[in-house]
Amino acid sequence: MPPQTAPAARLSRWLGIALVIVVLDQLTKALILQHFQLGEGLPVTSFFNIVRVHNPGAAFSFLAWASGWQRWFFIALGLAASVFIIWLLRRHGHEPLFAGALTLILGGALGNVIDRAWHGYVVDFLDFHAGGRHFPAFNLADSAITLGAILLILDEIRRVRRERAG
Repeated sequence: MPPQTAPAARLSRWLGIALVIVVLDQLTKALILQHFQLGEGLPVTSFFNIVRVHNPGAAFSFLAWASGWQRWFFIALGLAASVFIIWLLRRHGHEPLFAGALTLILGGALGNVIDRAWHGYVVDFLDFHAGGRHFPAFNLADSAITLGAILLILDEIRRVRRERAG
C-alpha cells in the first residue's frame, strides 16, 4: 500500500469499527423500544435486569431535569466531539490502543447522538443492582464510551512509563 493511502485506509478501518458500534447500539435500542414499555423490566439474574428507561440528560441523568435545551446541547457536544475524534484518528490512526479507544468513544457518542436527535432522549436498558441499590441504567453506547475512556487512561499510563524508561 503506498504511503499516501495508508492513513486513509487506517481511518476507514477505525470508522468502520465505529459504524459497527453504532449499528449494534441502535439495534439493541430498537429491540428494547419494540418489546418493552417505558419503565418495564425483565429480571435476568439476581443482579441484572433489562429495563426500558428514557434519559433526556447525560451520564447519570445529568441535566435530565432541564427544560429541553439540553437535548440540543448534547447533540452539538456529541457532534463536535465526533469531529475532533475523527481529526485525531486521521493523525494517530497508526497508534492501535489510542485509536481503538477513540473509535469506541466515537461509536458510543454517535449512537447516543442519534437517540437524542430521533427521540429527544437516550434509550437505556442495562440495569445492574445489588442490595436494593441500582446503578443508573445504561446502554451499549455508554459501555463503548466507558471502555474507550479506560483505554485512553491505559494508553496514557503506557506513554508516560515509556517516556520515563527511555
